[in-house]
Amino acid sequence: MMKTMAGQWSSSSSSSSQRCWWKWLMYLSILLAILAECEGQQQQEQLQRRQQRQPQQQQRQRPTREGTRRQRRHRTDKAKLIQHYLKKNGRLEGMVRIVDGLRENEGNVEIYHSGKWGSICDDEWDIREATVVCRELGYSDVVQETHNSMYGPARYPFWMDNLYCVGGENNLTDCRFDGWGISDCEESEAAGVICKPGPLSRLTAQTTTTTTTTTTSTTMSPLTTTTTRAIRTTLSVGQTAKPENSSAIPADASSAATKRVQQDMAPAMRIKDIIGSKGKIRLRGGRSKEEGRVEVKIGNNANDWGLICGDGWSLFEAGVVCRELKLGYAQNALQTDFFGGNRSSLALSGVKCHGSEKSLMDCLHDRFGAVSCPGNANNIATVVCASEMADLVPDHQEMMRTAHLEDRQLFFLQCAMEENCLAASAYQVQKDDPYGWHLETRRLLRFTARIANMGTADFKPFIPKHMWEWHACHMHYHSMEVFAHFDIINSLGVKVAEGHKASFCLEDNQCTHNTEPVYKCANYGDQGISVNCTDTYHHNIDCQWIDITDIDPGIYTFKVVINPDFKVAEMSFDNNAVVCTLYYGQQYATLFNCSLQRP
Repeated sequence: MMKTMAGQWSSSSSSSSQRCWWKWLMYLSILLAILAECEGQQQQEQLQRRQQRQPQQQQRQRPTREGTRRQRRHRTDKAKLIQHYLKKNGRLEGMVRIVDGLRENEGNVEIYHSGKWGSICDDEWDIREATVVCRELGYSDVVQETHNSMYGPARYPFWMDNLYCVGGENNLTDCRFDGWGISDCEESEAAGVICKPGPLSRLTAQTTTTTTTTTTSTTMSPLTTTTTRAIRTTLSVGQTAKPENSSAIPADASSAATKRVQQDMAPAMRIKDIIGSKGKIRLRGGRSKEEGRVEVKIGNNANDWGLICGDGWSLFEAGVVCRELKLGYAQNALQTDFFGGNRSSLALSGVKCHGSEKSLMDCLHDRFGAVSCPGNANNIATVVCASEMADLVPDHQEMMRTAHLEDRQLFFLQCAMEENCLAASAYQVQKDDPYGWHLETRRLLRFTARIANMGTADFKPFIPKHMWEWHACHMHYHSMEVFAHFDIINSLGVKVAEGHKASFCLEDNQCTHNTEPVYKCANYGDQGISVNCTDTYHHNIDCQWIDITDIDPGIYTFKVVINPDFKVAEMSFDNNAVVCTLYYGQQYATLFNCSLQRP
């Protein structure tokens, strides 16, 4: 029983353990199934999230690719713009135009360089530079060159200064000048031209023959609204310039245009012929009675006062004003509205004085009443007067005594070449023969220039000391770009040789009347010429000559002008020039019949 009981019991225990094992196995399978289901759901959720993120990533990536494309297109467009700009700049480089003139054939000259238009200074500006400009602009002749911002103050900074042209160059960039942007000029010193159509003048033909005999082509520059004329011309040496479509412009039309230009030029009349001999002037708006804007009495009423346009206003006109008002001498002639004034009150334009008139009423003008004043609003004539002033007088006796010839190789004149002290042919030799040019011999007419200050105030450079230019070749400072100018003129009145003297040093070399020297150039000293002192440039100094290599022996007029650009005020400019007769022989040269004259 017990065994049975025991056996039963034993059998019952075995079956219950088997059932537990199967239960655990079932629970394990259920757990694995649940885990598998959870894992599947998790994978499905991850897949769904991945599928949901994928369009978002595509959306985020798409604008990135589109942005890249836009950047590439932007870079391409920018490159094309730069290429277009460079091509345009290349086409315009060196082109000239005339602006602010009353007619299309006149105005201030501007030149295009390095992507910008710039003005040209009137220092050394003469008929030869004007001839180059007029020819380049399609006008075959030149009426005259203009100075002192005849057509209003310069609109842009100066690109060129101290130009030296022969007259036959194709462009102003072919001429020698101080360098791009190197200038000591103010906005009242803009250079200009008056051109006219028609055949080449004798001067143009003569200057053109100094160049090569090949045919040159001159292309018109784009002009402003004031200069809309555009004709492409082809010039041969000594040949009349004709437009390409000459059949469309008959000869009689050209003659008619020439006559019309001459008729359009306003005749110069004395101011008193319009206002009357009882006309008055006064200064207003100044900080003292010695300065201000110039006003002219133009009517009988008390308020009938008019202003003067600043076109061409210079020290000559200002000197007459200061003398008439008993205020001494003209220290500055400005074109500005600093002293007030309204353009609606302008009554006179184109005022020109010789400088010796007793009254401004004796000077000339070209327009009265509702005048057209070129330039911007600040083009009003003003003056600054002073009671004491310097007065330079060159010693013509010393020039006659020291004049002589010297033949010298270019090797010894290299410093002088840097200062443009030789004739144009010397620079052409340097260009044509880069290896043997220094062996070329030049013939120089040397002389001593002794300049005395006979005024009542010291003569000082107008450029501040901190702006003086150091010249490494000569080891000195330039306080004035040009202090003296030398010319040789033939019997026809044509300038055949020239030179200039850069003011490397203004100092007191010799003084009289117990005057102690003040100015010394050594050790960066102050420069100037004291009253009763002289500054001497000996004949053995660089640039104290005229290069006469290219002229034939004969009789000429020799001319030396001190302070040639009238940049520094003086008591009078009537004694600033020495004019002599030059006899140039095969072996020697001499000066005689010298006298002091007005430049």
